[in-house]
Amino acid sequence: MTLFQMEVLVAVTNTGSFTRAGEQIGLSQSGVSHTIGALEKELGIFLFTRSRSGVKLTEAGEKIVSSARTILENVSLIKQVAAESSGHLEATIRIASFPSVTAQLLPKLLKSMQSHYPHMQTKLYEGSYQEIKEWVRSGVVDVGFHVWPDDELEGVLLTTDALHAVVPANHPLAKEPSLTLEQLARESFLMPMAGCHLLIGAAFANAGLTPNVSYEIADNTTILAMVESGVGVTVVPSLTLPAQLPDVAVIEITPPLSRQIGLAVRSLREAPPAVQAFLREAERIAPTL
Repeated sequence: MTLFQMEVLVAVTNTGSFTRAGEQIGLSQSGVSHTIGALEKELGIFLFTRSRSGVKLTEAGEKIVSSARTILENVSLIKQVAAESSGHLEATIRIASFPSVTAQLLPKLLKSMQSHYPHMQTKLYEGSYQEIKEWVRSGVVDVGFHVWPDDELEGVLLTTDALHAVVPANHPLAKEPSLTLEQLARESFLMPMAGCHLLIGAAFANAGLTPNVSYEIADNTTILAMVESGVGVTVVPSLTLPAQLPDVAVIEITPPLSRQIGLAVRSLREAPPAVQAFLREAERIAPTL
């Protein structure tokens, strides 16, 4: 077995496709197929089942790819320790993020990283809260922005993002200085489904209330447009609000609601030097994010 075979195996697992894996690592589809076939022949087992919809790991393949990830992570760690010792930290960090953080927080952090660690590269994976959690746990990414705290992940807290009520500009509640969940529960409610629905739903439940959910919407732009048109009211985090708001009113909630955002890793103690550097830099500039 070779490290290259391990890299191809992990790439196919991550993408679910020989073609997409080849595009990711600069190899033809036939090259990927040949590499996986040679590995299967050497091991004497099938690692994937093939179908028209793509490829899927066999039971044995799932166990082997877990070990392959560990092998590649350890090789990367060896290289990073050597680079750090020589004063030239070089690595590629795989970062997971959700849309509002990608747009509002990540650019400043990446710019700071490029300034302090010019030899370090980054790859971005964007997904939902649950996808990010699974990517961190399985090793698909090295570090991920995530709502905090989480009992299954370790990491550092970066910032607190307040949640606000959003109502149509001509709505009777639009002139209120603040709104309670009880007031919002009486209205037609648009539930944001990008992950905050868990936090918002829990807040209503803790207050003994059930929102009158008319629609569940994942896209932030769509939900603001629907509020503007008078379909209903909603609650969204500050980071999701655009600089130029449509014809809506953004109002504080009483008592205040917020989400905490942090960076999550599988283990702080075992994080590679490059990831530790990323965490330190994030903590350093967190007050300005």
